[in-house]
Amino acid sequence: METTRTLDLTVVGTALPTVCDVIGDGRDALLLPALSTISARAEMRDLARHLGAGYRCLVPDWPGFGARPRTRVPLGPETLHAFLDALLAAAPGPYALGVAAGHAAGYLVAAARRHPGTFARLVLVAPTWRGPLPTAMPGRAHWFPRIRRAVETPVLGDALYRLNISPPIIGRMMRAHVYADPAHVTQTVIRAKHAVTRQRNGRFGTAAFVTGGLDPVGSRAAFLDLFADGLPPILVLRPDNAPRRSGAEMDALIAGGRVAGAPIPGALSPHEEYPGAVAAQIRAG
Repeated sequence: METTRTLDLTVVGTALPTVCDVIGDGRDALLLPALSTISARAEMRDLARHLGAGYRCLVPDWPGFGARPRTRVPLGPETLHAFLDALLAAAPGPYALGVAAGHAAGYLVAAARRHPGTFARLVLVAPTWRGPLPTAMPGRAHWFPRIRRAVETPVLGDALYRLNISPPIIGRMMRAHVYADPAHVTQTVIRAKHAVTRQRNGRFGTAAFVTGGLDPVGSRAAFLDLFADGLPPILVLRPDNAPRRSGAEMDALIAGGRVAGAPIPGALSPHEEYPGAVAAQIRAG
């Protein structure tokens, strides 16, 4: 079964109708897409279909992201935590499974701690906690708020945004670190991702994410502290071709002994590029 459901949420005082995909039959599962310029709930659909024989998957878009016009809300960790609180109040589960990709990982873990008993287990797919600019230029943090403000500026900000989300740039980015196999970055995929970036108010989510404004924590130590006792069992799926710095963070998490780890093919979006392999590891875990 595949359908959609709209949750009438209120987040930080703003009405935020949230369209969710509902895919499959069985025990309830919550699947959270990544947070990035090209992320939308559609990236989780094939994974949900692979899991659909055993799970009824609820897949929302995050505030400020997705392939539809976006309601303006203040974009920061507080808003994303509040969004999950509102979502779990409207669709409380309990969930046999919670899955989060990329930057959504820290938010799902924090929600599981705030809502004990809601999730039987968690799966984190290529989890990250640090945005692209803080990862690439850790010594230039003083520039990041200025860059974010520039992209958020009317007229000038939209021009800067358009320069950085052209189809050729999206293709290069995906081949560099999003997909592992460059042959999978087809023109059809690029057009779909470009359509995500061109939604009304799209630049605000990108500006926040890229500059580290949506990082759930500020350091590796703080990220590892999220996984203290009191959580359900957690499986981390570590892509074979994750970028070096992001992969090192995943390895540190697995080495800490508080989560189980398993290898999967792919780079930073294995749930989209190799959904069958990701689903197989989830079922095996």
